[in-house]
Amino acid sequence: MRRLLLLATVGTLAALAVTASATAKGPSTASLTGPGLDHALPIKGAGEMGPGTPLGSLVELGGFFPQMFVQVPDSTVRKRPASDLGPRYRVVYRVPGPGGTSTVAQDVYPYAKTPVTYMSPGQRFWGVSHTHGGWFVSGPGLKVALVAAGLPKSPPARTGGSFPWAWTSAGAVAVLLLVLAIVLRRRSIVRFRTVRSTA
Repeated sequence: MRRLLLLATVGTLAALAVTASATAKGPSTASLTGPGLDHALPIKGAGEMGPGTPLGSLVELGGFFPQMFVQVPDSTVRKRPASDLGPRYRVVYRVPGPGGTSTVAQDVYPYAKTPVTYMSPGQRFWGVSHTHGGWFVSGPGLKVALVAAGLPKSPPARTGGSFPWAWTSAGAVAVLLLVLAIVLRRRSIVRFRTVRSTA
């Protein structure tokens, strides 16, 4: 009896997994934005066919399906990797489904020592469904796929953070010196007028 119950449970789980896989839809289009890109980079190809096109490779290697739908076993993790991930890029997917086409966002870290992606949980799609979300640990193939789609081979130089601060500091010092010069000049004019009026 226990064996029959176990077989029935396994059969039910397998059927649910097949049903979930059958109803799961891949994205029809995707675009990538982030540091070093002056416009949204379209990721072309077929989102359901697996590696072979830039979009198919991104979907497969970036953990799109595990982040969108609950899977058993779950290949996502809840905790952010502790290492430096490098610059963050944002992928926006358009996913057709029963409730029309929905938009879902995913963060991609292609220049990390071990490339990873992150999808925030709870993003609504198809009107009634929500993303499972989580971190997905990928591999070097993810970066290769994105470079093939048009991403630079090397991350952009990290000068963007210090340059504006340097200008801001220099501007603040210049304004302070200007105000100080105006105050000193006014004082000298007042003194000159006072001396002149008493003479």
